[in-house]
Amino acid sequence: MKKIINSPNVPAPVGPYNQAVSFNGMLFASGQIAIHPPTGELITGTIEEETHQVMKNVGEILKAAGMTFDDVIKASVFVKDMHLYSRINAVYSEYFNDDIAPARELVEVANLPKFVNIEISVIAGK
Repeated sequence: MKKIINSPNVPAPVGPYNQAVSFNGMLFASGQIAIHPPTGELITGTIEEETHQVMKNVGEILKAAGMTFDDVIKASVFVKDMHLYSRINAVYSEYFNDDIAPARELVEVANLPKFVNIEISVIAGK
């Protein structure tokens, strides 16, 4: 059965979609950008700060679904500049145990919503 997952601790969607959808034990989370939930402001300092905020937002969606980063099966990472790859990886790796890290792609794109530098979506399951 399809269930909509929305957390008050994550910025509201900026379009006609939900933060995540759960279906048969699988969670499909929409892409998150570095919006600071309490203020609604974009985090635009360093790529490290931006990536941490994105991962915090992803973590809150997982939490709302009763999951953790250990339950993530697949991550999709979209970046505006591939030269930031190693700096993004340094932050990203803080959230996943190397032994059970999810499958992932990291691709460079021309632009992202609100012209941020990074967007991450995940698929998780129990």
